[in-house]
Amino acid sequence: MEPTQSLRGRRFATALKRWAMLLGLAMAAHIACAADLDATTRLQAAQIVEGQIATGRVPGAVVLIGDSTHVFYRQAFGQRTTTPPREPMTLDTEFDLASLTKVIATTTAILQLAETGRINLDAPVARYWPAFGAHGKEAVKVRELLAHTSGLRPDLPGRPPGAGRKGVLSAIAAQRLRNAPGAQVIYSDLNFVVLGELVERITHSSLDAYCQAHIFGPLGMRDTVFLPDTLRAIRSAPTLATKAGTLRGRVHDPTAQWMDGVSGNAGLFSTADDLARFAQMVLNQGRAGSRQILRPASIAALTSAASPLDSVPWRGLGWELAAPFVSNHDRLPPIGVIGHTGYTGTGLWIDLVTRQFIVILSNRVYPDDRGDARPLRAQLLALMASRGAPANSAQIGRLLPSALPALRAADRLPTSTGPVQTGIDVLEAQQFAPLAGLRVGLITNRSGFDAKGRRTVDVLAHAPGVRLVALFSPEHGLNIDVDERVGDTRDPATGLTVHSLYGATQRFPAGSLKGLDALIFDIQDAGVRFFTYETTLGYALEAAAAQGIALFVLDRPDPLGAQRFGGPVMDSRRESFTGYFPAPLQPGMTVGELARLFNRNKHISADLRVVPMQGYRRTMTFADTGLGWVPLSPNLRTLSQLDLYPDVGLLEGANLSVGRGTPHPFEWVGAPWIDAPRLATALNAFDVGAHFEPVDFVPTESNWHGRLCHGVSITRLSMPAQRPVASLGLTLLATLHTLYPHLLDLAATRDSIGSQSVWQAIRDGATPDAAQALDTVPLARFARLRQENLLY
Repeated sequence: MEPTQSLRGRRFATALKRWAMLLGLAMAAHIACAADLDATTRLQAAQIVEGQIATGRVPGAVVLIGDSTHVFYRQAFGQRTTTPPREPMTLDTEFDLASLTKVIATTTAILQLAETGRINLDAPVARYWPAFGAHGKEAVKVRELLAHTSGLRPDLPGRPPGAGRKGVLSAIAAQRLRNAPGAQVIYSDLNFVVLGELVERITHSSLDAYCQAHIFGPLGMRDTVFLPDTLRAIRSAPTLATKAGTLRGRVHDPTAQWMDGVSGNAGLFSTADDLARFAQMVLNQGRAGSRQILRPASIAALTSAASPLDSVPWRGLGWELAAPFVSNHDRLPPIGVIGHTGYTGTGLWIDLVTRQFIVILSNRVYPDDRGDARPLRAQLLALMASRGAPANSAQIGRLLPSALPALRAADRLPTSTGPVQTGIDVLEAQQFAPLAGLRVGLITNRSGFDAKGRRTVDVLAHAPGVRLVALFSPEHGLNIDVDERVGDTRDPATGLTVHSLYGATQRFPAGSLKGLDALIFDIQDAGVRFFTYETTLGYALEAAAAQGIALFVLDRPDPLGAQRFGGPVMDSRRESFTGYFPAPLQPGMTVGELARLFNRNKHISADLRVVPMQGYRRTMTFADTGLGWVPLSPNLRTLSQLDLYPDVGLLEGANLSVGRGTPHPFEWVGAPWIDAPRLATALNAFDVGAHFEPVDFVPTESNWHGRLCHGVSITRLSMPAQRPVASLGLTLLATLHTLYPHLLDLAATRDSIGSQSVWQAIRDGATPDAAQALDTVPLARFARLRQENLLY
């Protein structure tokens, strides 16, 4: 048996190497990324770092960017020390990595031991350290320590009574769990103190000695150590200034201090160049030159979600998971990148999809722990992402098979908890009687699903007595993941062609309705006049009328609340794909009510049949309905973003970023030419039910992508009931026009405002309330039409 197993092992290893090589080729072939930084990107990187230094958030930083074979950006900025004698930051500065220790040293060591069978990740921790199993911890597994799902508290409540390492370990052994193992992520230093102890117990070597022999030495990480010598301490970045003096070359983390500087959670010192060697090893399937530091299977395990998939951020083994460095980074499932930060201001991110990495090192805690490295990290990571072509989940899954379970989890539709039943739920309760014997076409996207989380596509495909023969999708495609023109596609589950209604034309393709007895519309609207799903509804009415077939609208709520309507009313002569009917900014109607209004008042005369909701009241916002939420477009991902969309959307078209290509679309507004504090101060002087804070950001796509923007973040407060619907948006626009009359492209907002009189009043310096008052007559006219078509 032994020779046969050995032969099989060699064959498997050979096949694994070939797979890794092919995987690398596939990555290069399928996901485009820039191989170098152009002059503009280098300038932007410098502006980002220097801007953060100027604000006092960090005294200095070292930034290094590369791929699996090259380093193509390497720069030091600012000061290592800011008090006399001042020292400039240098590329060889030693940084206290803080929690980066967890992934560079401890996680790597544990995986090496797992590869050789010396530790079983799915075994109880108590098998290797019996005392740990006390007080209800006997079921905690090694893997759960790595994934921060053990249930242990974040750290010890204070210095343990016992001295040194023994005292810390005794205090951890005496802890009780806060949660059941595996239930949820509680990021905990204690997890990795325990893992460091396991390395020592299994190898009979200290953690620092093991890592030097098996990780740092083989990788050529000459400046990566737990206990810096005098020369390394001299070029180290100081951290906190204490009564005993400034910490320099001595660990900042208190638990690691109690552990005499060597702990599984913190204590490691390193340089940007050394971390680049580690990152390239990961990108090269665990290999560095002729040395295999980690096996490819271990690298795959790092990128796999090891924490519960029902809540994000996901964690892998040791690392936090994030989306790849591609332009649509912020709207992809958070998987493809492994990253980690350290409390002192350090961070490393490795992208297994685009095969790039970035090291960002600062000593933001120096001298008084008041610095903040988060904006620096966010802006540099966004700059990286802005350079990459868009990707999709299917591509990521092909390149990283280990990510497939998480990607499938992200693709699941939510279930509903009531009290509202949408049109598709009501239709199911009727056993599809209104559709009996009909050949139907369905206009839908990912927002069309029932209370059990099943796509309306699949529900109708299996509905008794109904034959689903055609599919149609609006802007953003069937999966709501495309922010450009969409061609026809094929639905894998049904095999049906999905006819795009946002491709070469926005109308129904010639012949696509042939042989149909009815059309069905099931799409969640945004409740905003210029959202194109409303126009697609209007075009569906027209197509059904021309074909002489019925249009069934499966009703869904106005997610903003259908009791309130208003804002600038679109002039009738401005009808377009972003404005089907002369309606106010917020019509305050459900999709079924809009269909009735369009059909009657545009004299379409279609055979319209609305399947109304059950349990719905006009006063309900979407959160009140108990319905499952999915993003309505790539940049309307949360209810808070949707809440701000009508107002901030008024600025669309102008030379501004409204947060597209950031984590906060429609919650951030900015441009390179804005003075952020000045704008925030000006806006906070108005009573518009919102608070404004200065913010700097780098959009990865859309306006000003890859450029450092300055502007405001918007937080909605309680909206005064008497305030006009669009007061926030028009105040934003009027204030920007006042502050930057020669820089803001006000003319480009004319279509989104819709009303020429309101737009002209803003241009001429009128207050937002005075401008909106010009629309009193058309708003009253719409109110009468609206009332005639309400269902609830």
